Amino acid sequence: MQRCSIEYEIARDLRALRTLAEAPPETADDIVRNLSRIYHDVHERDLARFSGADLSKLAPLVMDEMFHIRTAIRDQIAGWRAQDLMNREAQHAVRDTLRLLRYASDMAGEVHWGYAVATEGDPPLRAFSETSYNTFVHPSFDAGEPVAFRSGDVLLVRGTKHNSAAIARIGDVDSQFSHAAIVYVDEAGCSWVVEALIEDGAVIKPLRQALDHGLARAMVFRHPSEATAARAARLIHDFVKSSLDAGSPIPYDFSMRLGPSNKLFCSKLVRVAYLDASNGAVKLPTFLTRFVSNGPFYKRVGVTAQESFAPGDLEIEPNLDLVAEWQDYRFTAQVRHQDMIMSKLFEWMEVHGWRFREDFSVRLIAWLGRLSTHLSRSVQDLVADLFARIPPHMPRKTIATIVMLHKTAQPLLEEIQHMERVRIAAEGRPLHPREVLDYLEDVRRKSRGQVGYLVAPRRWRRAVEKSG
Repeated sequence: MQRCSIEYEIARDLRALRTLAEAPPETADDIVRNLSRIYHDVHERDLARFSGADLSKLAPLVMDEMFHIRTAIRDQIAGWRAQDLMNREAQHAVRDTLRLLRYASDMAGEVHWGYAVATEGDPPLRAFSETSYNTFVHPSFDAGEPVAFRSGDVLLVRGTKHNSAAIARIGDVDSQFSHAAIVYVDEAGCSWVVEALIEDGAVIKPLRQALDHGLARAMVFRHPSEATAARAARLIHDFVKSSLDAGSPIPYDFSMRLGPSNKLFCSKLVRVAYLDASNGAVKLPTFLTRFVSNGPFYKRVGVTAQESFAPGDLEIEPNLDLVAEWQDYRFTAQVRHQDMIMSKLFEWMEVHGWRFREDFSVRLIAWLGRLSTHLSRSVQDLVADLFARIPPHMPRKTIATIVMLHKTAQPLLEEIQHMERVRIAAEGRPLHPREVLDYLEDVRRKSRGQVGYLVAPRRWRRAVEKSG
């Protein structure tokens, strides 16, 4: 009887959330108000009320409903924009709510999978290769079969490294995605991905290789015009292929400026493809990410734009339709914790004035770049988890910052993962996100002014020293 009442309660509450998501607003404030209610209800849900068995029983319902709520929100964005309701506050409310709903869905998926964690020897799951609870397909595209990609489809993905979390968190609103690419299907029916990578610049690779690349999550978007989409894919494919054939790959653009296409970053490549294919009519994204604070960090990584096309902007792009969403629940807890770590590190920089401080090893790697592969094992180990090789065109400070981000974040991640394993073993439930954020803030307060390579202002450290 108790279990039935819990299932009834959750189903009732999820229906109420969907009703809020589908409610037609009259003003931008209505959007913010409705989505804030959804956010608050999900965020404040007390997992301690439920046993491990209850969580497992409820997981499929939660995953399914959370996707439909996210879909209900996203499907209205084009209409809200047409009504001139998508002001900055509404955009942030949409992004925040979609992010939290996805975290809730992830946690349900982790329960469903028995909190399985991928080990180094485990084979990757190919994204969108099945239609179980890993893959959710929009009802408009759901044929009951694995996703069939079209030329011009846009992939939005998330990797599992700390620098992916940094990219997802780099703008004025937190995202859960770090990379975008475009699908090209050639005349023989072979599927390719055209993308801009930090290590290689603009490249072309088989689609199956991109989908097998140890992803934590992915989304597929499609332009309503099949002809425009196919033209966008063909033009950008031919543009990149000609540069590769000439032996002059298009380099990666660390500035994140949306100017000429002699340099490209991942989402800029998608933008260029659709701009050229539509003669300027399709200008992605509709809602730009702003770089409004944390100037010293942006300078270190080479960002000079004031606003730009971050990968996560695709999630609320009204010119593209959502086709499907996929996640590997063996990695979702890890990337959720990485997100929170990166949010806190950025907060410490923006709010408290903390800065990265290089040591000799970091400076050595940053100066010597790709030559570091010939240096000592300790120096090689410092970047082994970051790059297959250090990109020779990457600015020195960018290399140093990525290394310091990783080495600062990794010990925090390992401690949080340990805390979560203990919680699951004892109570059958994961850590609530606010517990993770509280732990990280406690680390800062007790740190005496340094966490990894991130250092507090000198005046703060002196005050700590004086207080004993």
